[in-house]
Amino acid sequence: MAVLRSKSSLLWFLLVVTAHVTGAAGRSMQRMKLTEDGGQVCESQGDTVSLRSRKTSGPKIAAGPEPGDVAPAFKVPTLDGEFSYQPGALPGSVVIHAFTNKSGFLECLWSSESSLSSLVQELPDSTHVLFLSLDDSAVSDALWMRDQLQRAAMHSKKEVLSRLHFSPVPVFALGNWIPSVLYYWSCTGHNCGLSQAVFTSEGWNMPVIIKRLDARYDWLMTRWGQRSYQLIDAGNGCDPSPSVAGAVAWVSEGSCSFFTKVQAMAKSNASGVLVYALPGNPIQDMNCVEEECYSPLGIPAAMVHLEPSVAQALRFGQKINVSFQTTPSPNFVISIDPRGALAEMGLFLYPSFSFFNWQAQWFDFYADLQTKLQSPAKVVPVFDKVQMQGEKGAVATVDLPLGSLDFDTLELDASLSCPGRRDSSCAQWDHTVQLFVCCDHLSPYCNMELGRWITAFHRGTGHWLTDVSPLIPLLDRNKCTFTMKTVPWAMPWIVSLNLRFSVSNQTGNHEEKLHPYRVMTLYNGGTFDKNFNKRYQPIKFPVPASTKKVELFAVITGHGSDENGCGEFCVTSHHFLINAAFNNTRVFDSAGTALGCTMRVKEGAVPNEYGTWLYGRGGWCDGLQVNPWRMDITKQLDLSGSESNTVVYFGLFNGHDPNPAQKPGYIIMSSFLVFYK
Repeated sequence: MAVLRSKSSLLWFLLVVTAHVTGAAGRSMQRMKLTEDGGQVCESQGDTVSLRSRKTSGPKIAAGPEPGDVAPAFKVPTLDGEFSYQPGALPGSVVIHAFTNKSGFLECLWSSESSLSSLVQELPDSTHVLFLSLDDSAVSDALWMRDQLQRAAMHSKKEVLSRLHFSPVPVFALGNWIPSVLYYWSCTGHNCGLSQAVFTSEGWNMPVIIKRLDARYDWLMTRWGQRSYQLIDAGNGCDPSPSVAGAVAWVSEGSCSFFTKVQAMAKSNASGVLVYALPGNPIQDMNCVEEECYSPLGIPAAMVHLEPSVAQALRFGQKINVSFQTTPSPNFVISIDPRGALAEMGLFLYPSFSFFNWQAQWFDFYADLQTKLQSPAKVVPVFDKVQMQGEKGAVATVDLPLGSLDFDTLELDASLSCPGRRDSSCAQWDHTVQLFVCCDHLSPYCNMELGRWITAFHRGTGHWLTDVSPLIPLLDRNKCTFTMKTVPWAMPWIVSLNLRFSVSNQTGNHEEKLHPYRVMTLYNGGTFDKNFNKRYQPIKFPVPASTKKVELFAVITGHGSDENGCGEFCVTSHHFLINAAFNNTRVFDSAGTALGCTMRVKEGAVPNEYGTWLYGRGGWCDGLQVNPWRMDITKQLDLSGSESNTVVYFGLFNGHDPNPAQKPGYIIMSSFLVFYK
């Protein structure tokens, strides 16, 4: 592992923390509140970070550029010459990263081999990255950052180095708009803000403040309390030690896993654990490995550097107290999207350049989407930035184009944004959003589901194009009412929706073009318990004489979490048995995987959300449309016209009927047979 250049805690204390000590060093702040006018309050809440507006009576800070504003042109000196940005001159996106050696998070980001390798191997070809430093040591920082990435690219993708630019000019001396955005978008949290441990002892004139990196949140949910703890030396921390009861255990890295140390100290009734890196080693990402991740831990933990004055005081039996704080900092990462607009980068759940890559992948997805939206189509606006909230949701009645049933392609151009321009204004949590259509209140097809999406955690960048062409027969009138809604208690979203009607291109093999002309409803979902499959009976149906093709069309998602993680995080299978012989199966095999939804960023899944967006789900991802599942079942049917065809649905967990012991999940499903001629 690479060794990060270390600075003595006293030196960086004098340079950075003196002003903080005079005003607020005595406060241990787990939730750091920024007191800018119109600024944000960032509060850790389990696996999400809640951001809300706060007004103050203090001095006003001039508003700066906001996300969506056009990024002005700029030039920045680099180690290789100059990086020049002109709007429209680059085909892709630009990520701007400001490093500081005062952040344990950034130290780990830049010293982790897997983090560095992810950038040089997976950064999209369209993306440039400009690396800056917030410190006086900008020249050495730039040289060191370049060396780290050159070394990481030595045996892999070297071409990427031409798109990585390192400036020796500190941020405070750039003389352009970049510092304004970095400071105005300041925040505190996993990927920005300075997380610190504060040590005090009787006889010390001043506290000793060092950077820290808290253990990975997904296996250690407990946060540091807003109080002072006694610090007790517990050696390597691999075995229980009664002496640490009620205190924070001071333990060395090595000899056993991080998880083992925290678990041993938890069994000793410690209030928390500080693991210090051995001399010359960087701060690491303290995380669980494999089966460890299934054992919850109840105390907080963090990694710091070995502080000599603290170690010496403990060695001589001097009483040391420790508290924890997070000092606001400039934002460490901002970006410019392919349109030339400023954009936020979201939350980095752990120190890895993969989060750079995922945001850049989404920018590529969005650029491709804009190209697709330029293709010829009859566009029918439904919602144009309409607020969706409450039981009613968003409702609109629109006129459809004459002969809409003559089109064979229907796409939903849908987007979700937030009441404000910052991610901080976006709704918390992930919720299902459904679009229902009714063209005839007397029709059995009134209020059928036409589309489904999942909201993102606290990010408002979702935009998707979903092909629902088989459901064109639902739009059988010249005027239809569309209702888009989510759970009534969710915070508001701003929705936009256009219907795009078109005719698909002729196939090259001169096959007859078929149109959907009729749909037949099948099954809905329900509570995923032992009675789930008992409610479904076989459905008999004829195939009309003029039919050339029959398609199974289903939108299925699993939600909730019983003791098996069902239906959100368990692998379920969904079966449509045709004529007791043909089993058409949809399996959600990525559900519960650690990075299942990161694989779908290229499809439009919103990256870097303020929650557990990375994990695979039961047929869905946060911040993504739910794609319909389509199967051509024509050859499985008797096309003679008699009612000799049957279909039955059943859903399974691990190949068996679900049988949860508690809190069963549920399946949301819309399914149809679609007839073409």
